[in-house]
Amino acid sequence: MLLHIKNMVCDRCIMVVKQQIDNHNFLISDISLGEVQFHPEPNEAQMQQIASSLKILGFEIIDKERDRLVEKIKNTVIKLIHHSDLTDVHQTLSSMLAESLQMEYSYLSRIFSDHEDVTIEKFIIQQKIAKVKELLQYGELNMNEIANVMGYSSNAHLSNQFKSITGLTPSEYKSINKSDRKPLDKI
Repeated sequence: MLLHIKNMVCDRCIMVVKQQIDNHNFLISDISLGEVQFHPEPNEAQMQQIASSLKILGFEIIDKERDRLVEKIKNTVIKLIHHSDLTDVHQTLSSMLAESLQMEYSYLSRIFSDHEDVTIEKFIIQQKIAKVKELLQYGELNMNEIANVMGYSSNAHLSNQFKSITGLTPSEYKSINKSDRKPLDKI
């Protein structure tokens, strides 16, 4: 059975979901962000138990196809921004997203906007700024290096976008050491 799960955004989420499915004595054949393939097929009572144990941990089973697609879009964006090196990327994130999901970007954009009340572009920017905040807090890279790692054309472009989202310049954010980072599934 293939189960689609909302709010799986990192490797720890995969580990937690795997543990929950294992606790119900099902064998997992494949697990990735947002999806788990396991057998045997659970009956309705078992399915409710799985759903309940996942819900306690902040996950939800996704039944509707449209909801699944939106979650795939989110997971793909998160994977591209938070788990990839954007330094030498010669494609836009929108084309990488369309290629990864093998669908037209305009279709993905329309479905996402209708469902989330925010465009994919804004969601991508929010995710990029969340990653920039993380990098600023680590203090290991300067602004030019962060701009490069995050795929920005310049430090100025990153700074302008950062200020438009947070109300602070990256320098102001770093100097007040504001720790207002949100979990990825809350952005």
